[in-house]
Amino acid sequence: MPTKPDPRIDAYIAKSAPFAQPILTHLRALVHRACPEATETIKWSMPFFEHHGLLCSMAAFKAHCAFGFHHQEMDRLLADDGAKGEDAMGSLGRLGVLTDLPSDATLVRYIRQAAKLNESGTARRPAKKAKPALADPADLVAALKKNAAAHATWTKFPPGHRREYIEWITEAKRSETRATRLATTLEWLAEGKQRNWKYQNC
Repeated sequence: MPTKPDPRIDAYIAKSAPFAQPILTHLRALVHRACPEATETIKWSMPFFEHHGLLCSMAAFKAHCAFGFHHQEMDRLLADDGAKGEDAMGSLGRLGVLTDLPSDATLVRYIRQAAKLNESGTARRPAKKAKPALADPADLVAALKKNAAAHATWTKFPPGHRREYIEWITEAKRSETRATRLATTLEWLAEGKQRNWKYQNC
């Protein structure tokens, strides 16, 4: 029995760029054609489809769309099929027009394979090992002491969010680049933003 559409996904598609709307609408229809039992939801500000766990997701960015499967076995299946995209988030690479998608029959086959994998109960993704917390760089500590709003956000952030900023700052090879990243970090933290906030509402 077909499931009810999630109005949040209707809104997501409606606010996406004109080029993205037909791609997202088509992908959504194919998911429900291949797996009528799949339910819709929004996670991490993106449309997701669930069937015995996370099945697949789609997203629209400024110049392309992305579509991906959650089960790790799908990466191998798509690679064997020559359909695994490596130049963008997701499983199919950068999708700028409908013709960038595999045929409807192929996509339906992929979605059904992903649904069967989820139904099988095999692990969708290997468990990630927790990374040790990183020490706050001295220049970041000094800067946070001078910016109350940024400091308040920093103290509330979990280790993973802090790590993203710390790695970004410390990976800078030039002192000028590091100073620029540090200033940007303070600006974004003062606004309560994560390091990759730009991608959360794409």
